[in-house]
Amino acid sequence: MARLRDITPRGLYARSLLMVVAPVVLILALMTWYYYDSHLAEVNRKLAQSIARDAALIQSYCDERPESPITRERLEGDLDMQFSCDHVDPESGGPHLVHRFAYGQTLKEELATRLGVPVDVSVDPSSMLHFRFPSGSDTVEILIERKRALTVNSHFFIVWVIASSLLMLALAVAFLNQQVRSILRLSEAARAFGRGREVLNFRPSGATEVRDAARALLDMKSRLTAFAEQRTAMLAGVSHDLRTPLTRLKLSLAMMDQTDELGAAQSDLDEMAMMLDEYLTFARGEEGDDPLPMDLARLVRDAAAGFGEHVAVTGPGAIDVTGRPLALKRAVNNLISNAVKYGTEVRVTLVDGPHAAEVHVDDNGPGIPPARREEAFRPFSRLDEARTQNASGTGLGLTLARDTARAHGGDLRLSDSALGGLRASLRLPH
Repeated sequence: MARLRDITPRGLYARSLLMVVAPVVLILALMTWYYYDSHLAEVNRKLAQSIARDAALIQSYCDERPESPITRERLEGDLDMQFSCDHVDPESGGPHLVHRFAYGQTLKEELATRLGVPVDVSVDPSSMLHFRFPSGSDTVEILIERKRALTVNSHFFIVWVIASSLLMLALAVAFLNQQVRSILRLSEAARAFGRGREVLNFRPSGATEVRDAARALLDMKSRLTAFAEQRTAMLAGVSHDLRTPLTRLKLSLAMMDQTDELGAAQSDLDEMAMMLDEYLTFARGEEGDDPLPMDLARLVRDAAAGFGEHVAVTGPGAIDVTGRPLALKRAVNNLISNAVKYGTEVRVTLVDGPHAAEVHVDDNGPGIPPARREEAFRPFSRLDEARTQNASGTGLGLTLARDTARAHGGDLRLSDSALGGLRASLRLPH
């Protein structure tokens, strides 16, 4: 079933413009139709009836010419018509006469009704109307200026109406541009804030409701920034406090004789240091580098090279995107690391689409059930499935990767892999 939103524009500017233009065009069309089909037609019919009455006087004069008290001079003076009651050759006048013109049929019908005989109506290049009809053995020919019988300047009215409508539409569109521009700037600012970027010289503008929304956005940004800074400072302090005893323990163990038990203890300390680093990175939410134009294909190949030659990378040789190189490289490293950890075969595929670039990381591991894939993105999540049994880590790899993708305006999705395991698809806009 067709819905109204399926056939109307989706954008706010286009919808607003449609709301302004559609009523004006509809009213103009209805008014033009009424003017031409009803009002103008009736005016021309009244003019035709007036001409028909005058033509009836000329017909009466020609039929009763010997006894008629009305003189030819009086008729031509009062009626402003030229006429002839003599025999007229039907072929006279030549091809310059036009027999079909606007409202000509209405004029012929009124003349025929009034005079009781068929009337031939034509117009010459000098805009003189010619009426010919039989009268006894002769043919009466009447000449009259076209403007007396037809309204010939009616198009001026439509021209003025169209010109006025276009002027009003131009004013409405100019006003609409000002209103929509404020909303578009607010949308761009919200998108930039969501990606961790600043919008220079952004300030609330436009209608009162738009200004209120802009102020609310700025207030929300300030609160989120303060919260992130507090969280980062807290975890940075905890990390610093824990690093000191960890360092002392490492030094103490390094000075002891090496045994299997000491090796295991040193491995635990290294894993604890790695976990502290990941916690601090999660608290920051980004790597801190600025967005730069970069080659995504080269970044992915460099990251895959660190895992050995068994991680195959296929796709275009170069993909241009704008992003934070360190954050993106860490996200790709996390995805490949997870695939290598849980599978024996890993394949990375690059796709350069018209609107976005994609990095697909496939493995042949146990995978994740569809119902639990969203749970895998939760911070510190450890799924109790075969994929996470006996695996080290903090449960932040997928969380950090998706946060990085969304900070760049993209996303990270999990799906079934053609290799039989899990596919992680990182999508980044151009």
